[in-house]
Parts: sequence; structure tokens; C-alpha cells
Amino acid sequence: MIESKIQKLGVGAHFQVLHDRIVTPGDGLIIFQGMQDSTAESIKSLEGFDIAWVEEAQTLSARSLSLLRPTIRKEGSELWANWNPRRKKDAIDDFLRQKKPDNAVVVKANWRDNPWFPAVLEEERRLDLQLYPERYAHVWEGEYAKAFEGAYFARHLEQARQEGRICRVAVDPILPVKAFLDIGGAGHSSDAMAIWIAQFVGREIRLLDYVEGVGQPLAYYAHELRRRGWNDVIVYLPHDGVATNNITGKRYIDHWTEAGFDCGIPIKNTGAGAAMMRIEAARRVFPRCWFNDSTTEAGRDALGYYHERQDEKRSIGLGPEHDWSSHAADAFGYMAIAYEEPPVNPRRIRRPPPPRIGTHWSD
Repeated sequence: MIESKIQKLGVGAHFQVLHDRIVTPGDGLIIFQGMQDSTAESIKSLEGFDIAWVEEAQTLSARSLSLLRPTIRKEGSELWANWNPRRKKDAIDDFLRQKKPDNAVVVKANWRDNPWFPAVLEEERRLDLQLYPERYAHVWEGEYAKAFEGAYFARHLEQARQEGRICRVAVDPILPVKAFLDIGGAGHSSDAMAIWIAQFVGREIRLLDYVEGVGQPLAYYAHELRRRGWNDVIVYLPHDGVATNNITGKRYIDHWTEAGFDCGIPIKNTGAGAAMMRIEAARRVFPRCWFNDSTTEAGRDALGYYHERQDEKRSIGLGPEHDWSSHAADAFGYMAIAYEEPPVNPRRIRRPPPPRIGTHWSD
């Protein structure tokens, strides 16, 4: 891109474009340095450079960013980054938009801010808005990615947003509050533990809170539930909740009971095809779901990403992808399976009164 701009601006005579670098006027130098974790250490040799420009910075790892920042620290030096946001937890997004250092300038810009926005891109933008509304906000408006190609619940979440079901949701003080878990492990490389806090109010399912952690002991989650005010929540475990914990030798359900929580009947094992059964159950109940906006954002992000693995060569689905988003989706699916629709009260049928029988008198 830099080479093409040099040529387009007609200043090629002032630049020397070599295989691995561009020599600029005034003895300046532009180089490209890969920043994958395996090569990022070499960035330390660049302490004399004035500017580091990180292209597609959403892919920059936390380790690479931690190496780059103390390297480009010459007096007056600057770090530039441009990126299309994916998740709040991406290293560059967390650093510049969540932690917000005082000496940083962050500008959000999209197609509206481009005075040279071409007609061909405007056509593409309108086409995406029409055909792929679930991904439009991320691709064109710079919003966080809420949906993945082949996502199971993307349209359901968008429908919930349009219908105002992602809002401030109140707790019914009379009805029980339930916690639905997908069990993780206590090791640093274990799967995440995901917990949805829900309440069934008539035909509404109120998603009140979401808790997730990786590599934490069960005591952490018990403390977290209490810290958030869910002291009387009823814990519902998946079928493997009655399995023995490899570390303590006790069953998961016993741990929760000893921690002072009531436990419901573990969600039954649905056997072969269990993941797809959870997905279908979740799709059925989604129109009933109301999400508390501020406390369920992380869980909704995971639901929006949960997607099908694809065989790209044959264009066929290979079932749900097991990744960071699947744990929240599994816990949500267990909740959907456990939900029982309340019976419909028979309506009173108002019958018309019987016809009056009388004598018709004529003249």
C-alpha cells in the first residue's frame, strides 16, 4: 500500500524502494516487522525508530503489545494503530478503549468520515445491510463483532435487540432464581466455567447475570455468586455434575451443597447429538428471553459468536465449533432444556343465551 501511494502521488524519485525496506528523504527508513508471538522478540532491536504503525491491530497479542510499547520510546516517538474492533478483550482494544491511557488519542472513523468513499463501496455497504444485517454493524460501523459466519444465535440476538428485550431487567422477589452451569476445569489450560443466572416468570425467561472464568476453583464461583447478590440461587448442573472432581475426589454437586447452595436435579444427558439438541432448545425459547443489558454482555457476545464448523472445500457443516464461545452457549442450552412452559389456563367459553321461545301474534 505504501509503495502504491508513493507512485500515485508521483514522488517515486524521492524514495528508494528496496526488497525489505523503503529509504525516504532525509535519511529516513521504513521497514516491515512481523509481530507474531514467535517473532515479536526481534522488535527489541528497533529502539531507535520514531514511529511504529500497527496495521490490523486487532490481531496483535498482549505479549507483542507489551514488547512493542517499551521499545518505541525515543523522545517524541509515537505508536499508531488502526483496527476494526472485534472484542473488548483484544489487546489493543483493551489498552486504548477500555483502560484509556491519558497520553493516547483514539478516533473512531468509518465510511461516513471518508470524503472519497467510492460508489462501488457504497453499493457493497447497502448490499451487506440488506443481506447480512447481523454482521453489518461490525463490518461497516466499527462495532464489536456480535456475530460469526454461521452463528447459531446471531439473528435471534438481533431480533431481541430490535424488540427491546436487551434492557434493564428486574428480579421477581417471589419466584426462585436459578444458575445454569457448564462445568470447566481448574487448570490454566482448562475449559471455561460458564454460569447463566435466570428466572422463569410466567412465559418470560429473564437472563439476569452471566459469570465466566478460566482455571478457577469452585470456591471462586461460589464467592462470585454471593458477591453479586445471588445468595439464594438454585444451582443446576449438567449431567456430569454428579461426576467426581479429579482434584478433590468429590462430586461437583456435593461441593455446591457444602458451599451452602441448593441444587436442582442435574440436567439429563440427551445422548448423541446433545449439542444440537441444546441449540434447538435455545432457538425455541429465544423469543421469550429478556437480557439484563449491563450484566449479560459477555454472555451475549459468546452467544453471538457460537457457530458451526465448516468444511470450506465441500461447503458442509461439521457441527458446533468448540471454542471460547461454546461454554456460554452450552450453559444457555442447558437452561433452555430445563425450561418448562407453564400450562395454559383454559379460557372460559362464553356461550350465547338460548333463544327465547314465544308466540307470535298477528292481526
